[in-house]
Amino acid sequence: MKKGEKRKKELLEIAYRMFITRGYENTSVDEIIAEAGIAKGTYYYYFESKEQTLEEVIGMMIDKEAEDADRVLAADITIPQKIIGIIAAMRPSQDEHPIEGALMQPENLIMHHKIRKKLIEKTVPLLSAVVEEGVSEGIFSCSDIPERVRMLLNLSNDTFNEGPYTERDTGVFIDVAEKLLCAESGTMGFIKDLIGQ
Repeated sequence: MKKGEKRKKELLEIAYRMFITRGYENTSVDEIIAEAGIAKGTYYYYFESKEQTLEEVIGMMIDKEAEDADRVLAADITIPQKIIGIIAAMRPSQDEHPIEGALMQPENLIMHHKIRKKLIEKTVPLLSAVVEEGVSEGIFSCSDIPERVRMLLNLSNDTFNEGPYTERDTGVFIDVAEKLLCAESGTMGFIKDLIGQ
């Protein structure tokens, strides 16, 4: 890693820790600079704004989540366990909720959509590999797997992350998931456990 890349990574890790402990809104650029022991110009060499820092911190979190999900994909576990493990790995930890919450602020709406797109781009290949494994085992019998997985992820996000949902919503989502992946009824029932119903 080059010196400049190392310095930027150090700044992102400092910002990450401060956003978690103090909250994004309560952390100023000056406080990040003071914690890093650098000149203001150095900070602005790497980041145009605090918002860009937040976006890159979340990008760093997603990259780490994808590494965790890769380990789940390689594990010797069942297809449902892999699906659950990958989805769980691609979520922020409890400690990281203050950072995730910053994305829900109205002023960060565009960034929220950019981050969601990046998260889906990272998750689609991982879940597609699991579905392909499921096809080879006869659990699923579908083609166009990445497109199907992308649709499921978008539907899942709109159903479970964008507001309140009911047990009936969960049941319909499971039915749609089974039909989309050409699976027998009951195959995706484990989703109820995944979302806590």
